[in-house]
Amino acid sequence: MRTAPTILHLDMDAFFAAAEQAAKPSLRGKAVVVGGLGPRGVVATASYEARRFGVHSAMPMAQARRLAPNAAYLVPRFSLYRTVSEQVMELLGRLSPLVEPLSLDEAFVDLEAGGAADDALSARTTGERLRADIRAVTGLSGSVGLAGSKMLAKIASEQAKPDGLVLIEPGTERELLGPMSVRTLPGVGPATGEHLRRAGMTTVADLAEAGEDELVRLLGRAHGAALFRMALGHDDRPVVAERDAKSVSVEDTFDVDLHDRVRVRIEVERLAERCVQRLRASGHSGRTIVLKVRRFDFSTLTRSETLRGPTDDLAVVREAAGRLLESVDTTGGVRLLGVGVTGLADYTQEDLFAQAAAEEEAAASAAAATDPAAGEPDGAERPPGPAEPAPAEPAERRWSAGQDVRHAVYGAGWVQGSGVGRVTVRFEEPGSAPGRVRTFRVDDADLEPSDPLPLVPRRSGDPARDARSAADPLVGPDGPAQELVEAVRDEAGRPPEPAEEIVPLREGQERR
Repeated sequence: MRTAPTILHLDMDAFFAAAEQAAKPSLRGKAVVVGGLGPRGVVATASYEARRFGVHSAMPMAQARRLAPNAAYLVPRFSLYRTVSEQVMELLGRLSPLVEPLSLDEAFVDLEAGGAADDALSARTTGERLRADIRAVTGLSGSVGLAGSKMLAKIASEQAKPDGLVLIEPGTERELLGPMSVRTLPGVGPATGEHLRRAGMTTVADLAEAGEDELVRLLGRAHGAALFRMALGHDDRPVVAERDAKSVSVEDTFDVDLHDRVRVRIEVERLAERCVQRLRASGHSGRTIVLKVRRFDFSTLTRSETLRGPTDDLAVVREAAGRLLESVDTTGGVRLLGVGVTGLADYTQEDLFAQAAAEEEAAASAAAATDPAAGEPDGAERPPGPAEPAPAEPAERRWSAGQDVRHAVYGAGWVQGSGVGRVTVRFEEPGSAPGRVRTFRVDDADLEPSDPLPLVPRRSGDPARDARSAADPLVGPDGPAQELVEAVRDEAGRPPEPAEEIVPLREGQERR
């Protein structure tokens, strides 16, 4: 335990939903729910406006729709969230070399290691400045907790939500923790909490009074001793700058159970491709391929295969996942599939046999392309080739609520909904006024998917207001937050001073 509150915990407020509200001016101040939109989807994040209706993360989306039928329901846009997260983590990195990210929207910072704070006053000043910097760079709010340990800093940030700062003075830990629920402490989940409740312990003070021996008797040596120390407010865990990834995986839950074995195999191959993309993006390779299958009765099976060396080769991962699938009975139907890679390394040692087989197959294919008789035994009669298949009808384009789009005439926007061959788009950008809504055919050639626009705050266009901002040393032209704002603008290729533009319709094009 430290004698000064120099460990900071940052937790962005309703991160996914807040990012969507910042990107979509028409949704600001309204209920927004982000998550899977299918019948089996779950809520990833709900805005504070949606939480007033009882919607919360991990809730089935169908239940959320019943509680808040008028909320905006959107698919996640992880590319946007990662971009914003990188901006926030860069700000944290300016405070200290010891930054421990827990997720896209949450991290610990050791302020003492970076010289940013050494007492309560300097810690509070640093925390408030960080919150202002985050708002200036991203337009979003974050809650900050400051304490002498990681456990208490996280508890403080929970108390600070939303958009606040709480500092816990060292020496006040037991008084603060005493009346709190045992579920407040790390490692106390529903099962442990119920076990303790049956033993008559519902608050942290109850744990401290029970003593270490009683908690060890109830929970075992390691868990009981650790829980007793936390009940006294003791937590000596350091802030760790690097958290090595142990695995990379992707999975999908299907709206309708898959019964067709061929379709299941196709989905496994698709997941293997996504997994390898994520593996390569992280700069890793892996040695063990894992297949996860959740069947119609909710039973979950995992199968794994360990290679001779780590790889990031798509063909190797896909073939291994396919072999694992052969050992799983999917007769009754499959509701979830996942493909993962564990045993990560930062180098590759390709499977030479698989590589040789792939090269041999490629050579055979090339030979067959130049000589149709290649690869067939002498004198063998070849059956007549199949008739040239008729060109398939193009599949109807699918648009998801919240998806970024760009129209050749109307510019950037996002999908509000689609169905019956139509897609409705609201045309607006971060920093603009709420935009107009237009409806198009789903196959409209002028409408294309687009990358998310950056959530950079724009100047208002009001000289008096901009002058006040320029006078603020935090967000003014020379301030650290403004430096990041301009850097983001430069990287995005967007001018710092946006211009209003009315785009005329093309000749002969009708307004929709």
